[in-house]
Amino acid sequence: MPTGVFLAFCGYAAFCVGDVLVKAVGPSVSVFELGFFTTIFSVLPAILANRGEQWRRMFAMRHPYLLQIRCLCVLVCSACVMYAFTHIPFSEVYAIGFAAPIFITILSVAFLKEHMTPFRWLFLAIGFCGVLLVVRPGFRVVEVGHIAMMVAALLAAVAAVLLRRISPFEQRITIIGVTALYSVVFNGALMLPTFIAPTPMQWSLFAAIGIINGAGILLIIAATRITPANIVAPIQYSQLVWAILFGALFYREFPDTLAVIGLVVVVVAGTLSVLSEQTRTQWQARILAFRVGQ
Repeated sequence: MPTGVFLAFCGYAAFCVGDVLVKAVGPSVSVFELGFFTTIFSVLPAILANRGEQWRRMFAMRHPYLLQIRCLCVLVCSACVMYAFTHIPFSEVYAIGFAAPIFITILSVAFLKEHMTPFRWLFLAIGFCGVLLVVRPGFRVVEVGHIAMMVAALLAAVAAVLLRRISPFEQRITIIGVTALYSVVFNGALMLPTFIAPTPMQWSLFAAIGIINGAGILLIIAATRITPANIVAPIQYSQLVWAILFGALFYREFPDTLAVIGLVVVVVAGTLSVLSEQTRTQWQARILAFRVGQ
């Protein structure tokens, strides 16, 4: 197994472990309080892994307005994701989350003038049908968590398109640092009206979530640096396997037959969509928006 593939598997497994812990926190604290503390802990791996980058240059921005818009998208997206994880089953969160590539494609064609082959449009449409099989609007109760996750997928797509636009011009330290700062400031302010002092157990969960997610980010970055993106990209769908496994083991969540079929459709269509792309482009994956503060 190539080293990059192994690192990607570990990175996405780390994300799923972090999500298990998010669900363990549950609605006992607000999503803003959860986001505030996990963001603080999530920057620790980046600080420890830092190699000569100058944090004081974090505010040297080339596209400040686009960067601020992206930060706001990431902030709201993260809150929606955390709400979804604490209110609906694991597998459904991930299935809806993987609608983000569909939105990314539409926005990229519309605003970045990127070219799309008919086969990729077909695979994306099939993947969306898989998402509908999982959620089944009109045939079952659609909860607030489902709506929140769909909003998160759309915001993730906006953040992804903005990142593609600004990443050639902005420093990595600027993109990561400003986003983390936004998360700390806004979540810190919004958590105050309902703030509850964390218990020792909650402190432990906050630290574990942040550090594990931060480590997952570094693993994915390392994987994409040493292995072609079109090989690493399909590995993100391994999260659906972890989601079903962890949901069953820890929360007694068992997807029904239609949901399983929908998940398989999402995985197959998403993988074929990535593999059908002939050009090897820089791929940003989950680090776009689905982690608090990253």
